[in-house]
Formats: sequence, structure tokens, C-alpha cells
Amino acid sequence: MSYILKFRDIGVEDLRLVGGKALNLGILTAAGLPIPPGVVVTTEAYDQVVGSLDLGSPELAADPAGARALVMGAAIPDDIAKAVRQFGDVPVAVRSSATAEDLPYASFAGQQDTYLNVIGGDAVLDAVHRCWASLWTDRAVAYRAANGIDHGVVRLAVVIQEMVQSEVAGVMFTANPVTGRRREAVIDASPGLGEAVVSGAVNPDHFVVRDGRILERRLGDKRMAVRSLAGGGVERVAAEHDAACLTDAQVLALAELGNRVEDHYGSPQDTEWAIDTDGTLWLTQARPITTLYPIPQGPPGLRAFFCFSLAQGLTRPITPMGISALRMLSASISATVFGSPVADPRAGAPAFHEAGGRIFVDLTPVLRSSLGRALVPRVFDVMEARSATVMRGLFGEPEFGVTQRSKRPAIRRGLRLARKFRVLPHAVQAIANPEKARRRVAQLGTDLKARLPLPPGVTPLDHAEWLLSTQMIPLVPSILPAAAPGFIMLGLAGKLLGAKAKPGELASVLRGLPHNVTTEMDLELWHLAERIRKHPEATALHDNPTRRDLPPLVREELDGFLTRYGDRTVAEIDLGLPRWREDPSHVIGVLANLLRLEDPSLAPDALFAKGAAEAETIIADLARRAGRLRGPLIRFALDRARALAGLRELPKYYLVVALATVRDLLWQVGADLAERGAIEKPDDIFFLTLPEAREGGDLRTTVTKRRDDYTRELRRRHIPRILLSDGTEPEAVARTTPAADGALTGTPASSGQVTGTARVVLDPIGAHLEPGEILVCPSTDPGWTPLFLTAAGLVMEMGGANSHGAVVAREYGIPAVVGVPHATESLKTGQRITVDGTSGTVTFA
Repeated sequence: MSYILKFRDIGVEDLRLVGGKALNLGILTAAGLPIPPGVVVTTEAYDQVVGSLDLGSPELAADPAGARALVMGAAIPDDIAKAVRQFGDVPVAVRSSATAEDLPYASFAGQQDTYLNVIGGDAVLDAVHRCWASLWTDRAVAYRAANGIDHGVVRLAVVIQEMVQSEVAGVMFTANPVTGRRREAVIDASPGLGEAVVSGAVNPDHFVVRDGRILERRLGDKRMAVRSLAGGGVERVAAEHDAACLTDAQVLALAELGNRVEDHYGSPQDTEWAIDTDGTLWLTQARPITTLYPIPQGPPGLRAFFCFSLAQGLTRPITPMGISALRMLSASISATVFGSPVADPRAGAPAFHEAGGRIFVDLTPVLRSSLGRALVPRVFDVMEARSATVMRGLFGEPEFGVTQRSKRPAIRRGLRLARKFRVLPHAVQAIANPEKARRRVAQLGTDLKARLPLPPGVTPLDHAEWLLSTQMIPLVPSILPAAAPGFIMLGLAGKLLGAKAKPGELASVLRGLPHNVTTEMDLELWHLAERIRKHPEATALHDNPTRRDLPPLVREELDGFLTRYGDRTVAEIDLGLPRWREDPSHVIGVLANLLRLEDPSLAPDALFAKGAAEAETIIADLARRAGRLRGPLIRFALDRARALAGLRELPKYYLVVALATVRDLLWQVGADLAERGAIEKPDDIFFLTLPEAREGGDLRTTVTKRRDDYTRELRRRHIPRILLSDGTEPEAVARTTPAADGALTGTPASSGQVTGTARVVLDPIGAHLEPGEILVCPSTDPGWTPLFLTAAGLVMEMGGANSHGAVVAREYGIPAVVGVPHATESLKTGQRITVDGTSGTVTFA
């Protein structure tokens, strides 16, 4: 049995034998980096000691204390004890090294135990035994559960490493963990052993280094130090260290060492280091930095990427096939909107990028264009205000200086597009005759649906790609000339009214807005609940039934709703996700919530009607204030705003209907691949790409890896809205200043004020929202909006005044503030908060 291995004998294939920490120490030793000598007690020894204990049982996983007691009570075979005791002649550090540790997606930092300055054979053996038991601490078990790692397959090795009696020690990240900027070393240092810094027991000196220059130097008080005791163990001693504990030369030497480590691994690293009494620099540990967001792979030079996924209300990753379909749609946008056909549509437009399962768009051409700077941030102001702020903050960066000053090429492209899709005649028609414009766009949807069925003799994959590449995107410029005039007329009214319109009044004109397909869907869901309420079987919905378990009358009512709206779902731009007609559990859950609503005054249709009446009252009042000459024009403009603005949801709705058909077609492709053994089951197709589906072959390993990656990304909480190609997240650099009174601030989205209980919801599927609670969420797409039916107010981390959630909140007449940084972290379920949708603030009641 290989109970003991020296660092220099560890190979890259030995993770299961030595664990993550020891594997890295072996790799770094082989690379010639300054690693203190040591050995690892392998997992073979751990297996010999605990192999008969059945530690993977669910009972022990639920009882970590019991598991630890079993391990500590297990006898250590004599041959293992003898092999370990021989390393007690010099002071050593004894450190746990789990097989699920220091991985690219989970560091497990500090989850198992470490013992410092261990002296004597028996003490080393006892420390090794305690390390084995520490695999079953509460924190280690919880961490594995949070990262989806099976307790039964994790094993533990133990590092025994010569102690560095350091004068100064600490940690170093080779990329900035706060801003994300790569190749920027962040160093924390304190006198004594590094445990003081690692454990957070001291305010260390802090240094930031980039390109051989110290950019930041912030000295901590360093009032405590950890020192080795002569007989073994360590002590904490009071200290006085007002001066920096590192010289500039030592700081730069550390940064250079960090570069060497990162270059060796090819990715940013979290390292621990020590400088001994002779001034020698030692590297005591390195692990991947697992919290950095992956960088989209774009052209050389500094680039700025905008997260399109977040702008669409998605914090979750998109399935690989969903991304592949969006690539083809981006190629269609490039050809249709910009007149630039893409050589390989399956590869997507040049501006299309993917990272971490999210879609990013290269903003660099916009930032370098005078016209782009003038127009795009203004669009973002009403769609995603926080991103607009970040974008403007990049205007002063030299790398994004304007290189395209002439507006003529873009204007020519715009005019060609306008002529092609008859934008001006359609816009004029919409203003002159809204009803005729609505009939025109409805016919566009009817025509699209007629082209969706699979024609005879055409393969499902060919038809899916034809729909994606030619039939969907042209709908957008065809429909927008009917919806955009509504917002133009609203803006015109605002200009004419000037100071005569009070804050929030113009936005209130859009309350109870008609002709919005998503609002109509939500109200139909309410009417469905009202019809179901009359059935004696309605109480069955409170038991979270499946569709099959519903009483026949309730199932019949539900099926009627799904016939019209079953192509929708949460995160619906991802065709890899089941539609409601496939899995209506979310709709059933929403219906159960609606059946709890007893107060008629809070009924969604009553609130909608009330909002519409208030909008009409405000229009009349604004027209009166405008005076005899401007009043009729104000009334006309605001009437047209109400008649047309609701059509903004139609382009996406039609795209979603088409995506549902593409999903059905790809399911057929998946069924064929599964029958041929290329994949295990039909829905594995959604973890492939369109080219892979066409090529075939054995794709099972690819699917397995993609599913694992997707599952890990589902756990990621923070997604950058704008990300630079050097890893910097500009919003993190800016560090939003909190309001002086402790209020959270964002963009006013729906006027009014409400005080209520917060309900933080990260995923709408299965979410429970009591009538009158305030919904706090990252963002929304139409799949979220049924929750709005019982919400008293809305707080979103994303969005602007014209983002989807803001529009629907206005239509329901509930106060809303959007674009509130870190709202889901700052607010907790059960807190009493006040949402002021007029001022854009959220305060604690």
C-alpha cells in the first residue's frame, strides 16, 4: 500500500490518492517553485482506518458529530502508525487534503482541519487522526452538500510539511477577487505565522500590484500575531506593528512569484506564502480562485462585454442547445439589422460570446462610436439603468476612446433597414389608426405560426435551423414600428408638459395598459383561478399535485389555458427548458397562491381596472394643466401611448412561440440520437450544440460533462452585468455608495408607496408569495409575472424604467423600484420594508 508519498513523487494523475492540496504541492515542487519539503499520508491509509464504517450512509451525513466520533474511535493499524510517527523529528504542519478540494469550481478552503508546529511522533499521528475526522465537521458536510458532492465518495489524505517559522506570512491572490481583474496581485500580510491572516484574526497590511507597480498600499493595525511555541503548538500574542511588515522589494517579489504560479497552472490562483527569519520566500499552498467569473473569449485587446442574459431576466445559465440556438439568431440579427451576413450562422455573430453559460455581447464597437455612445446608453436608461451607468463610466477609459466619429455609416444602415421594413409608414399608421396597426402585427403572428409545422420531406433539424436563421428575427423590425410610437408619444408629452408633470405621473399613464400579451396571460390565469374556485375539487391544488393528479374539471380548465399560453415558461428564451404545456407545475403553484387571495379589492383584475381608471384620470388632469392650446395634443399623445405601448411584448412572445416549436423539433432529433445510442435519452439533445447534433457520433461523455457544468453554474449567485476582457467588473470597481439614511436606491419604475413584508425569491418555480407581500428578486421575464398578481410591491436588482418587470408592475399598479444593487442579499424574507416607486428608494420600515 502507498501510505506515504513525498511531494516530488506525486503525479498529476494522483488526485484520488493524495487529495487536492497535496496534488498542488506536488505539482509546484516538480515545477521548481519554493515549496517547503514534505510528504502526504495517502487516502490508502484513510481507507484502512475508516473503510468499514459506512460513512457515506444518509444517517451519518445527517449526523456529522456521530461520524467524527466513529472516525476518532477507529483503531490505526500498526504499519500506518509507524509510517506516520517517523515524521516527528522536526516541527511540521499537518494539513488535510481531501479528494474534493482545491478544485476549479470549489476550493473547500478551511473546511477541514490544519495543525501547526506539531512536534513528536505521537503528536503527528494524533494530528493526522484528527484531520481524518475533520472530513466530517459540520462545515465540511454542509459545504459538500452545497456543491453537490457525494459524501460517500470523498476521501482524505493528510499533508505533513516542514514548518516555516515565518517572520511574516499571508495570502496572495493572483487576480483581484473583488474587481475580477486578472494579473493583478492582491496581497495580505502580517507578522508571524500566516494563520493570523487566513483565520481573519488580524487586520493585515494590504497591497495591490499590477505590471510591476504597487498600485495600493493600505496598512492594517496588526495588533496580534501567531507564533510557534518551543514545545509544539502555537500561541496568539499581542503585537504593535504600525509600520509595513513587507518592503516594496518583498511585495514585488511576491507578485512575481504569483505570476509564476499562475503561468504554471494557466489560471488565477489563491496562494499562501511565508518569509522565514533568513528572508527566504516560501510558497506553502496554491489553489484555483473559484469565485472569478469566466471571461468571454473575444478579439485581442481590452474589450467590454454586456451580459445579455441578465438583461433578459436570467440569472441562471442557458443550456448548451439554448446557447446554440441564440447563436443562430444572432447571425440572423447581423444579417437582418446590420446588413452583415455571417459566414457560418451556427457560429453566431462576431459580437456574440458565451461565458459561464450566459450570453454576452461585445460592447466595444458601441463604446468606440460617437453615435453608439449617444444612443445606446439612452436605450439602457429605460431598459437596464445600472448597465447604462456602468457603460458611461467606461467613456473615459483610453482603451475605449472614440475611433468611429462619423455617424453617416450607421445612419445609412438605419435608413436601409427602415426602408426594407417600411418603418416610417407603419409608425405613421400606428399613430393614425392604432387598431389597424394591431391587426397588422396580429397577422404577422398568424403568418409565423403557419410556417412553424414541419413540411413533408424536410428533416426536423433542417427545419429548426431554417426557422432560427430566417423566420424569427425579421418579425422584430416589423412589429416595433407599431409599439415604439407609443413610447415616442409618451416622451413627446413629457417634453410638452415640462415641469407641469409631477414625478411619476407620466409613468402612471401606463398603468392598466391594454393590448399586452403578457398582462393578458396573467389576467387569464386569474380568471382561471376564479373559475376553479367554484369547483369543490379546487382544494386539491393546495397539495402541490401533478397535472395527472388534478381532478378532471380542474385539469380541463388548466388545459384550456395551456392551449393558448403553454409555449411559455420561466427563462423562456432558453429552448432547453420545458414549456408549461410539458410541465405545468409552476402554473399549478401560481393557481394555488391565487386561490388564497380572499380580499376582492386585491383581485388582480380589480387592481388592473383601477390602474386603468387612474391612468385615464391622470391623462385628463395633465391635459387640463397643459392649457387650451397644448391640452388636446397632450391628450392625443397619451391616448396613443396607451393604445400602442402594450405591443412591446409581442416580438418576444412570437419568438418564444417559435422557440417552442424548435424545441419540439430538436426533441425529435434527440429521440433519434438516443435510439442510435449516441445519447442516453432524448432530452440530452439540449446539452449539445446544433453542429454536434448534426455530426452525431458517441456524445454521451460530452452530455455528462455539460450537465455537470450546467449544474455547477446553477449555483452561481453573482453575474456581472458588464465584464471587461481582463476580468474587471467595472461596477465592482465603482463601488456604489449607499444612501446616507441606509435606504437602498434604484430606478423608480412604478409610482406609489407600499409598506409590507419582503419575500426574497431567487427562482419563481415553486415560489410561494402571500397576498400583500413585496416581491424581491434578481430580475424577471414573463414567466415571473404570475407572481405579480398577489404582490404588493416589487424590488429588482436588474432593470430600468422600461424593463419587463417595470412595465408589468405599472400595469398592475404596484409600486416598484428596479436596478437596486444586491437587493436579494441586503433584504431578507420577513423584513418589513417600504418601497417608494416614485423616488426609487427601499427603506426598512
